[in-house]
Amino acid sequence: MGFAVMTMTDAAASRVTQIVSNSGPDAKGIRVGIKKGGCAGMEYTIDLVTEPNAKDDLIAHNGASVWIEPSAVLYLLGTQMDFETTKMRSGFTFVNPNQTSACGCGESVELKPADLAALAKQREAAAHAG
Repeated sequence: MGFAVMTMTDAAASRVTQIVSNSGPDAKGIRVGIKKGGCAGMEYTIDLVTEPNAKDDLIAHNGASVWIEPSAVLYLLGTQMDFETTKMRSGFTFVNPNQTSACGCGESVELKPADLAALAKQREAAAHAG
């Protein structure tokens, strides 16, 4: 089995499916990326996908499709995408092992590229343990 860049919870998949169904017949899913910005240095971006980019990585869960921009892959390796609703807000959240810090409002983060050698060792150890 290949290594998924990112995973998503059932709640995130449900929200993606809702967005797609409310966005017309051309909507296929969403695209997640990273851009420079915010007080911590980087922000997650989420855009509607009507025409998938062949260079994007695709993750799918419970019928929901999420594409990941190639420039964001190293920053998103091992990330879990979730969707939460609180008294104050609702939105996608990202549990990202590559995050080194976040700003106080939680809208921007500081990310480091994933350590591919360490990830390979973890996968190898997990394969031998099972």
